[in-house]
Amino acid sequence: MTLSYSRDPFCLFTTATDLVTFFDAHRRAFAHFGGVPGAIVYDRTKTVVKRHVAPGQAVPLHPEAAAFAAHYGFTIDPLAAYRPTGKGRVERQVDIVRRHVLAGRCFDSLQEINAAFATWLPIRRAQIHRTHGQIIATRAHADRAALVPLPDLPYVVADHHLRRVGKDCLVSFEASLYSVPARNVAAGQRVQIRACADTIAIHALQADGGQILAIHARAPRRGSWMVDAAHWDGLPDGHTRATVIDHPTHPGTRSGSASGGASGGASGVVVDEPNPLTALLAGNPAAATTVAHRPLGDYDRAAFLTAWDQDGPR
Repeated sequence: MTLSYSRDPFCLFTTATDLVTFFDAHRRAFAHFGGVPGAIVYDRTKTVVKRHVAPGQAVPLHPEAAAFAAHYGFTIDPLAAYRPTGKGRVERQVDIVRRHVLAGRCFDSLQEINAAFATWLPIRRAQIHRTHGQIIATRAHADRAALVPLPDLPYVVADHHLRRVGKDCLVSFEASLYSVPARNVAAGQRVQIRACADTIAIHALQADGGQILAIHARAPRRGSWMVDAAHWDGLPDGHTRATVIDHPTHPGTRSGSASGGASGGASGVVVDEPNPLTALLAGNPAAATTVAHRPLGDYDRAAFLTAWDQDGPR
């Protein structure tokens, strides 16, 4: 972000450009400058513009961007499509920071890069700008005096997402898992995630009451498990699957060994169940029909596999 009149710069390095990170950088910039500008020029980024429209039509703003601007009291000025020169003062600042802060250096963390910019910033502000011919810090006094004071409370931007609760009462977001109370949700239930810069709040949908189900610190890296062990209270733990050693003997049972389920074998009691075919024929009248018994050779003769004479097959 750059104040247009003086070219007084602010820069914040991040690893993401999502909605929450984008407007959190705004709050840091306002704190750095000591106020809020009357208008901010944007290109048509999806964190500000809801969708693209034809030239001459009103630009629909992202609801969170519009609410953020209303809270801080500035006007959103979206540029026309394909016109990068409309905000050339801040685009030029990007090249300057790359050459004077990043070029030829290695950094181990974002904190180290931001500290490098803070160290270089007084050098930049002490320079005479080649366009307006004044020292940047001197001209910035008029710029900062025109800023609107910061409101008493910050506006916390939250990115909203819908997710489903798993059978283990965990919700997946950005490749990490967050727990919700098992007694308050059902497997497959849809919930709303409100992701802020540092926290993840999980809410039930309005149709389910809309209450807050859980609040977690945001996962420090992908693949993390942010779990409250108390949330697992209420999940099936197998305590109702009782087992015994001595079974009572019933008619039609015998002791022996039997194969278990898919997980392996187990010794126990095997029940002699009736033959399914016998049970099927028991109620069928045709099952009582007498069937003639004949030698198997008769079937060979019928199929012309053997010949018969008076002495028998040959």
